[in-house]
Amino acid sequence: MITLEDVKDMSALTRAEIDAIVEHEHITEFNAALMGDYLMHAHHGPQKVNEMICDDIRDALHKNDLAHARELFAVLRGFLADHPEAAQGVSE
Repeated sequence: MITLEDVKDMSALTRAEIDAIVEHEHITEFNAALMGDYLMHAHHGPQKVNEMICDDIRDALHKNDLAHARELFAVLRGFLADHPEAAQGVSE
């Protein structure tokens, strides 16, 4: 049987990036892992993941949760380092 951890390991995203999708979309980790992996292979999908993480950072800042905003910013930096095609303004 395939477990949640197996699905996360097969995803194109890190666990922190999957967690950001969970937070943004209000869905389960399983569904977020599947959605994130799908998006990473879809046209403009990496940019959508980038937008989700940025939205999460904005939400944390609006809630004055600076610690969480910093965590998410670290996730964003790692995501963009691994997936430079996801940066806003990058043409394909």
